[in-house]
Amino acid sequence: MARINLLPWRENRRQERQRNFMIGLVATAIGAVLLVFLAGHLVQRQIDAQEVRNDFLRGEIRTLDDQIRQIEELEERRDNLLARKNVIERLQENRSMMVHLFNYLAQTVPEGVRLSSVRQAGEELTILGTTQSETRVSDYMRNIESAEWLHQPELRIIEVIPGEGAGAEPFRFELRARLASPRVVKEDEAGDSSGEEN
Repeated sequence: MARINLLPWRENRRQERQRNFMIGLVATAIGAVLLVFLAGHLVQRQIDAQEVRNDFLRGEIRTLDDQIRQIEELEERRDNLLARKNVIERLQENRSMMVHLFNYLAQTVPEGVRLSSVRQAGEELTILGTTQSETRVSDYMRNIESAEWLHQPELRIIEVIPGEGAGAEPFRFELRARLASPRVVKEDEAGDSSGEEN
């Protein structure tokens, strides 16, 4: 005997498909919300981790800045101490400079030269005197060149003194020389040679 289904099966099937579609739609929406939430959470964790690293780096940079400042202060203090040391060394040298000056003045003056005046302005000496001949002044300048504490003689004036008779010193001269310790002269020469290399 043939069975006939009189129930509205097409309508039931459509409703079941519609229900399945709605369930799938809700499940997809819930999955999408969960996925967005999970992605946001992961991004926030990465941001937090990066902030922690940034804070660590900022702290290290502050520490390095403090160390650099301390190094600069130490270098400045060292430079001040070196400057003081150099001043003290120069003062120590200058204490004996007058003794060396008079000693070398006595040693360098050749026979036939008479000094009438010696003036000092800083390291520069101005020497005035009279001589029997011009060659004696040349000898005097060579003697100054070979002295340890007198350097760079420069003849400014040599002239005949009018009205002087025979046997006197008929020439008057003025020369300049530099008074400096041998160490200072070596430092100056070293500085000049390094300047020429550059």
